[in-house]
Amino acid sequence: MAERKTDKDLLTRLSDVGEEALSRVAGSQATTRLLDTVGGMRERLEDVQKKVRGIDALEQRIAKLEKQVADLSKPKTRARTATRKTTSTPRRTTTPKPPPPST
Repeated sequence: MAERKTDKDLLTRLSDVGEEALSRVAGSQATTRLLDTVGGMRERLEDVQKKVRGIDALEQRIAKLEKQVADLSKPKTRARTATRKTTSTPRRTTTPKPPPPST
């Protein structure tokens, strides 16, 4: 029975020392700085996630614009001769002059 009491005392002492060590670590300035850094990293990670989510929408817009550019760069197959207006004067045909009389 005495052995159990010393084991219990030993475990109790180890537990107390562990709790004290944890409280010192939690209360230190290094831990505070570390947690501030982690919090800042978390904010930056959230910003990056927002930007990455926006990339999908941008890719869709780019695909749509590329299709529009491809459609605009295709040659038109419409017949334009029917709608063309002529503004030039008609050609004159010249008749050859008769040779001068020989004398």
